[in-house]
Amino acid sequence: MDNYAQLLTDLTEAGVLGEEWRGAFERAPRSAFVPGAVWAPDDDAPTGYRRIARSDDPDGWRAMVDADDVVVTQLDDGDDDGPGIATSSASMPSLVADMLRHLDVSDGYDVLDIGTGTGWTSALLSARLGDEHVTTIEVDPAVAAEAARRLRAAGFAPECVVGDGLAGWAQGAPYDRIHSTAAVRRVPSAWIEQTRPGGVIVTPWGTPYANAGLLRLVVGRPGEPAHGRFVGNVSFMWMRSQRPHAVTGPSGTPDYRGPSLMDPDLAEEDVHAAFAIGLRVPGVRYEHVWDEADPSGTYRMQLSDGAGSWASARDAGWDAEDAVRQSGPRRLWDEITSARLWWLEEGKPDLCRFGVSIAPDGAQSVWLDDPGNALP
Repeated sequence: MDNYAQLLTDLTEAGVLGEEWRGAFERAPRSAFVPGAVWAPDDDAPTGYRRIARSDDPDGWRAMVDADDVVVTQLDDGDDDGPGIATSSASMPSLVADMLRHLDVSDGYDVLDIGTGTGWTSALLSARLGDEHVTTIEVDPAVAAEAARRLRAAGFAPECVVGDGLAGWAQGAPYDRIHSTAAVRRVPSAWIEQTRPGGVIVTPWGTPYANAGLLRLVVGRPGEPAHGRFVGNVSFMWMRSQRPHAVTGPSGTPDYRGPSLMDPDLAEEDVHAAFAIGLRVPGVRYEHVWDEADPSGTYRMQLSDGAGSWASARDAGWDAEDAVRQSGPRRLWDEITSARLWWLEEGKPDLCRFGVSIAPDGAQSVWLDDPGNALP
């Protein structure tokens, strides 16, 4: 038994891959859709990745492709001189199987697959439902062309569209299901408008602070809101037009210095804490930076909202008088500490207790446990 076949057996025995999808995964192996050159994480490489070409290292390439792990297939939107940011990938098979399980398709359903990428998910849907029931859309023309070529070579022919997935594809609507492989911060109204009443949208969803939720949204009847709960912890690349801002450092002298009321490690204690905090601090993003000005040597958690507010909190000695620096209209570190206190007071809810509602006018609200318990 080869590695991919063994992986499918393992996923089936673990209950991740259902029998209704097993045949599709067999007819459309991931290896048929992964490019001949992929990128492996490498801390010693200038970009943080090293290139593995199938022609040079067939065993290394095959080991990556047949493993239950994500495979990075593009850096920096294809720019050879970029900093090394993953912008396209082939998702890990267990996660793909889980997302398709939540999609809950049946024979005859029409599906819009947003974010063609390598074409693998489109092939799986075509293998399960038939080419005539699958439309797939990709924003990157080069990625879309290569995916279409691989789909044809593998014997699949879904409708392939080059365009902005946030707009959906009205020409093929209405759909019974919409499946997205890129994360959003807001569910586009177009997706809801193009889904039949009672239909399902499955998409990664996140905040700039924590890109971590898998949302399963059920579309209501005309004039009614759509409601859905987060059903898993995932982290996907953002829709290009919804990518968060870069974290900016201090500009000028901070207008506040003082001690922190909590250890910065608690601001990302686990994915559930980070997800809840992100819901309460709109627009805030963070990164860890080395504080070269601190003679004792330490990292800082640096935050910005992309609108002129920033803060940083020192990891070591976080209760010292100069541990926290803040400036701008918002006191971002104060918001972070308040958000985590709220999470504690609510009993440390995990992310699957949260959900999203989309009103008929497109307004989005996030709630805890019940749509009637919307977060402010």
